[in-house]
Amino acid sequence: MIPMSHDTQPPSGDQASRTQLATLRSQIMQLDDDLIRLIGRRRDLAMEIGRVKQVLGLPVLDPAHEAQVVRRAAEIARKRGVDPELAREVIRRIISAARQAQSSPSPEGG
Repeated sequence: MIPMSHDTQPPSGDQASRTQLATLRSQIMQLDDDLIRLIGRRRDLAMEIGRVKQVLGLPVLDPAHEAQVVRRAAEIARKRGVDPELAREVIRRIISAARQAQSSPSPEGG
């Protein structure tokens, strides 16, 4: 006969780890919400910049400024111990999406 396992009652350390895991996951979910909110806010600002550029007769594409923004993001990442290439990729993708949005006609027709 196989002896009964003690798996029926997890050790207290196991329960503490499960609680910690749930807490950490909850914190990540909150950060994800914050990131999405911040990306949306950045998009809104980029759209406003697009409107101002249009009034000023400036092109949507500004490679020199975009490069400066990407370099700045990488430097901030480096100082915070975050992978600078990841920061570059994220910022480039956000800039690309903003550029596309600025180039599209607005739904309100203006």
